[in-house]
Amino acid sequence: MSNTIKPMLFHCLQHNHTSQRLRVIQCSPHYPRPLLWGQDEQGHIHPLPLTSDFSNKWSIATSPGLFARDPARILGCLLGGAAGDALGAAVEFMSWTNILYEFGSQGIRAMTKAYGRKGAITDDTQMMLFTAEGLLRAVVRAESRGICHPPAVVHHALLRWLLTQNISPTTNVGKDGWLIKESALWARRAPGNTCVNALRLSSSFGEPAVNNSKGCGGVMRVAPCAFFSGAFELASDTARLTHGHPTGYLAAGLFADILQRIWQHSMSLLEACSSSLKEHGDLPGMAETKTILELVLKLHQEGARPTPKGIEKLGGGWVAEEALAIGLWCALCAHNLEDGITMAVNHSGDSDSTGMIAGNLLGLIHGPEAIPAHWLAELELREVITQMAADISFVPAVYDDNENTDISLWIEERYPGW
Repeated sequence: MSNTIKPMLFHCLQHNHTSQRLRVIQCSPHYPRPLLWGQDEQGHIHPLPLTSDFSNKWSIATSPGLFARDPARILGCLLGGAAGDALGAAVEFMSWTNILYEFGSQGIRAMTKAYGRKGAITDDTQMMLFTAEGLLRAVVRAESRGICHPPAVVHHALLRWLLTQNISPTTNVGKDGWLIKESALWARRAPGNTCVNALRLSSSFGEPAVNNSKGCGGVMRVAPCAFFSGAFELASDTARLTHGHPTGYLAAGLFADILQRIWQHSMSLLEACSSSLKEHGDLPGMAETKTILELVLKLHQEGARPTPKGIEKLGGGWVAEEALAIGLWCALCAHNLEDGITMAVNHSGDSDSTGMIAGNLLGLIHGPEAIPAHWLAELELREVITQMAADISFVPAVYDDNENTDISLWIEERYPGW
């Protein structure tokens, strides 16, 4: 292949003669020859051999924009969430008064050292990644075995996360797949006690938590559910693995459902939130979440922008409905992704989780190009997150257990179906 073009994940390729556009969603250097996989605007997957004349046929598009179900939106969702998590990590346990003293009247706006480095992610991003891994392994299991309970497979993945915290679960846990081998994930980043205890005590995969917690540890990790069928039920059921209070898991379902409506139907954030509440708002156990989200929609309609004091009136974001409400309010009122995330982290509360929720929403809407370059340059695990986003597009579209191909075997090795 000519050195004049070196496509990478999520580059947009444009055919030099037909103007066809493809988003690169996988690079397979050993299959059995170098190969790219691209997705077109209709969702079709195209294998592209990296032959000597590749650069005569394809160019990397500059400023290509986003199409409706562009895989780059998935990358934006995951990276935006991680960026919000990392920005908020340095101030998670600080009051607004202390944030003012430390960072000035604008609050924190640049990555600041936390956990020994700038751009450090927390347990929020770690658990988001393991949730995504479990969802992809569930795809492999369903295809290869014909039967699957996805929350059980996600549960197994979250137990692998627990191992990275040097905590031994009650049940046996497989250590296969690629994600657990990422050494940077083996780091304790203030994991929530509810998540740790619920996972540690679970005796079987898919077993709901036996507690009455509605902490935000369920809602903050479920964004990947938006890109799989039945996002509301899937996110609710996976959040319920650690959080037993209805608000704790139904708020998670609503968050994933809002994201899925934006992703699948190109709704605005306001439309997605309103329609999701219309469909799910009257479910038993949804009252707390419905009430606070309706308040946020009213504030937005009145033109009220989030301020640290205004956010404080909603709460600290330590519980599920408050975290979702704060992240949603900041995303609704944001001039751009950076504006929304900085509003979401500058308050006296759970800044990393509210920043992550706002970042998931705004990253999906605006794509990864909207994330400030100086944030991305320092963001921990950026390459891992990028690969996971690519796999969310690639694995469900390509994996076929009936075809004993090199690529299916490669997927099974990375995402064993259990």
